[in-house]
Amino acid sequence: MKHLRGFTLIEILVVVVIIGVLAVGAVLTLGTAKRDDALETESRRLESLIAYVREHAELTTREYGLRCEGDRYRFLVFDPRRGIWIGADADESMRERTLPVGLRLRLRVEGREVLLRPPKDNEPLLPQVMLFSNGDVTPFELTLAREGSRLAATVASQDTGEHAGEVVLTLPDEAAQR
Repeated sequence: MKHLRGFTLIEILVVVVIIGVLAVGAVLTLGTAKRDDALETESRRLESLIAYVREHAELTTREYGLRCEGDRYRFLVFDPRRGIWIGADADESMRERTLPVGLRLRLRVEGREVLLRPPKDNEPLLPQVMLFSNGDVTPFELTLAREGSRLAATVASQDTGEHAGEVVLTLPDEAAQR
């Protein structure tokens, strides 16, 4: 009887499985390197909340503000009777929000970097970004970034151009295309 040289079915299946596992690993690695779903979700949420609070400020003729603290942010409302800023927690959508682990905030107001820290004891709550009842917004650029990565999304007010007065979101994919 002649022995034919070649591969057995088991050997071929093992090679196919190994190649499949390597291909799936490569696709998953490349797919997550360019996208960050948590970053995109949080930046879209922040943009939507700012638009909502801005509209709410106009409808209620009250002054609102945004306070950021590194890994969290909250909206404040000015109480004219007491002359102080208080948390706008009465509206559930304006409650304090903590970012997912690994995401950080950076804020520039009127072109200057802002130190994001919690208020000290007995220090009044003050917003860094104002959302005025007439629809105006303090010029700002709020960046959400993944620690240890170059991926970042920016929510910023536009001073000039076709989108003047609007708050615009720029995601990592869009920034790379510019």
